[in-house]
Amino acid sequence: MGVLVVAYNAASTLEKTLNRLPESFVGAVDHVMVCDDASIDDTYEIGMRFRDTARFPITVVKHGRNLGYGGNQKVGYRWALEHGLDVVVLLHGDGQYAPECIEDLVAPLVSGDADAVFGSRMLDKGGARAGGMPTYKYVGNKVLTRFQNALTKQNLSEWHSGYRAYRTDALADLDLSTFSDGFDFDTEIILGLIRARKRIIEVPIPTYYGDEICYVNGVKYAKDVSRDVVRHWANEHGFGGGVQSTESDEYALKDEYGSHAVLLEWLSRHEPGRVLDAGCYDGRFAQRARMLGHHVTGLDRQKHEGVAGRVDEFIEADLNLPLPHGLDAQYDVVIAGDILEHVVEPHLLLTDLCAKVRPGGELLVSVPNFGHWYPRGRIAVGKFDYDQRGPLDRGHIRFFTRDMIERLLADCGLSIIETRIVGTPFNTFADSSQENLGGRMVRQVERTDRGLVRAWPRLFGYQFLYRLEVA
Repeated sequence: MGVLVVAYNAASTLEKTLNRLPESFVGAVDHVMVCDDASIDDTYEIGMRFRDTARFPITVVKHGRNLGYGGNQKVGYRWALEHGLDVVVLLHGDGQYAPECIEDLVAPLVSGDADAVFGSRMLDKGGARAGGMPTYKYVGNKVLTRFQNALTKQNLSEWHSGYRAYRTDALADLDLSTFSDGFDFDTEIILGLIRARKRIIEVPIPTYYGDEICYVNGVKYAKDVSRDVVRHWANEHGFGGGVQSTESDEYALKDEYGSHAVLLEWLSRHEPGRVLDAGCYDGRFAQRARMLGHHVTGLDRQKHEGVAGRVDEFIEADLNLPLPHGLDAQYDVVIAGDILEHVVEPHLLLTDLCAKVRPGGELLVSVPNFGHWYPRGRIAVGKFDYDQRGPLDRGHIRFFTRDMIERLLADCGLSIIETRIVGTPFNTFADSSQENLGGRMVRQVERTDRGLVRAWPRLFGYQFLYRLEVA
């Protein structure tokens, strides 16, 4: 077990802080490392003097240049891993966090109940303000924490405490070298723990604000941590460039305000009949169509798990090739939902699907809008890349604007009966039904987005949907 003491210009507080470590803890600690981040005062000299009479093994280092708050921690955690420590506690050399509470942080790690333990000043109601936390910091802490919880689906009482303890094997699973060297390092390490599915526990700690100098630029800090958590949210939901997200490859149904809701609404206008779902994937949409009374045949290049129980029939066929001859013009409705963008020659597939519609039947089509503000913005800043979902889904090989898809439909001899344009399905990224800050934020964003879709559909329309009549 080890303690990492990060210090910068802590000459007046370092020795007092170290002396406050409980006697019972000192007997169990293997080593303490003081990392002086290129202080311009006597922090290093005082640390070296303390070492000569210390009650525990201690190493004092001084960096040749200032590495930053996060950079300083990286050095310390690397040291802890290299020395085979199983637990490391982060302690600030300015004494702002009570060393007397250090055993409370370590206990859940030693017992195996957690991978990381955070000391929280917000768990004891009123404790933070009673301990001298300035009003602006208290309010900022609460607002940022609520925002960060909403986007990460966590329930932490405080994201901004610097009093922490970690199992080193949990730290070893994080790529700390990619994290910030600044004060937002603490936020990035929480996000890393969340991505790695590590167990986080909070314990209450007292709040103390003395006359120590604060080196944190509050506005920059708020901007940095907000950017970090938004980027995390985007990556977790398959956006932001690349395909490294933890979002499942499972195709997401766009319920409520989305393409699947519109397609189901259109299907509900038909008497129960025969439906062909081209590109049915795992059959979850087909299952909804069956609940409307339709007999549904699923069509896809492979038989995904669970699809057999969700469709009435399944036909395995590559949609890039001519469809099997056994599929005659026997379907009342043929659905090509979010599939044309996945094939090399959408004109050929549409022509093939038209031949499967009985006289008087309909073809229902939905495609993503490449003219949507998201891909436009990515291209404008030179960051075109594939995501795991959305208009830049890594599986898309053809892209459509409104003019392009309507020209394709006309070329295939299809007449438009009805057009519907839907906006970004924010409810698939966050739960808008919850009566919390996150739910209220999503509902407000949805309302705004719908208004923008009506005003400027080519820019804010996420998907174009068409009810079509075969000539």
